[in-house]
Amino acid sequence: MVDMLMLLVGEAMAPLLTRLYYNSGGNSLWMVTLAQSAGAPLLVIPFLLTPRAAASAGAPLLVIPFLLTPRAAAVGEPRPAPAASKMVAICVALGLVVGCDNLMYSYAMLYLPVSTFSLLAATQLAFNAVTSRLINAQRFTPLVVNSVVVLTFSAALLGRGKHAAGVVLTLSASAVYALILSLFEATFDKVIGAATPRWVLKMQISTNAVAATVSATALFASGEWRTIGGEMAAFKGGKAAYAATVVGVAVGWQAATLGAVRLIARVSSLFANVTGTLALPMVPVLAVALFGDKMMGTKVVAMLMAVWGFLSYVYQHYLDGRRAAAREGRVHAAAGCGICTDQMNYS
Repeated sequence: MVDMLMLLVGEAMAPLLTRLYYNSGGNSLWMVTLAQSAGAPLLVIPFLLTPRAAASAGAPLLVIPFLLTPRAAAVGEPRPAPAASKMVAICVALGLVVGCDNLMYSYAMLYLPVSTFSLLAATQLAFNAVTSRLINAQRFTPLVVNSVVVLTFSAALLGRGKHAAGVVLTLSASAVYALILSLFEATFDKVIGAATPRWVLKMQISTNAVAATVSATALFASGEWRTIGGEMAAFKGGKAAYAATVVGVAVGWQAATLGAVRLIARVSSLFANVTGTLALPMVPVLAVALFGDKMMGTKVVAMLMAVWGFLSYVYQHYLDGRRAAAREGRVHAAAGCGICTDQMNYS
């Protein structure tokens, strides 16, 4: 439940604070990009406090039972530790992809109202259905296909406007984010073979450290660092408000990403994406209240379509959960019959 809460709060908090940064006078794209990964050091303390023999992250979750999948209990099976060189290569590669994805999100938020951005970002669920099929061998069903199609039409409705660049960037970033989630799942399943709390934190810290290093390098190489002092002075609310906003963005993205990675380790990348999509109705409503975003008819229809796509996907998980429970019940019944037969033969 804590993982889901972190993901939901982070998914709602980070875009709103990013829009606040831009609306209050901030204009450094690389600073926003850096903030999305710079919170990684916050995870060092829980990493150091987590014992090496901590229980597997595949332990049962305190969530709605029908959203769990059979895979959740199998991730923690022990395997030989992966080679350090292989893990370094994986973390560097994932970190570079995360950094590029962060930059696309920063550009998209510059061009789009936060309500439009959040609705378009919901398409990551559709993209993740595709990447999960290709990378994680998740199966397509009519309900999943319906979810993908509806979310695609939802994005198409919002794409018919003057914010073409922001729409393209948001959709591209959502597709890359879906790929990242599937790659994390594949790493836990096929390379590490043990999704313990320490491994989850290791992956989160390592990939974000790489992304933050790339972003910081670009911040200095581009010369944007020279404008930060003036930006802070001109920021609405002063330097303290500037620092609080940037730190809030960093904390929000770290909470969302850590919650997502832990849910990937416990269940699947698709489940993490479904949980993140729950924040969908929250952000547009808060954006209207906080920033005066206009909820025109097109946005309302797009939001309803996105919710429809989300519910289709949740119902598919419900059906999968029922089938898994039925299979498990049959296995237990067969095992019980076998024990009874053995006892009768022994007698």
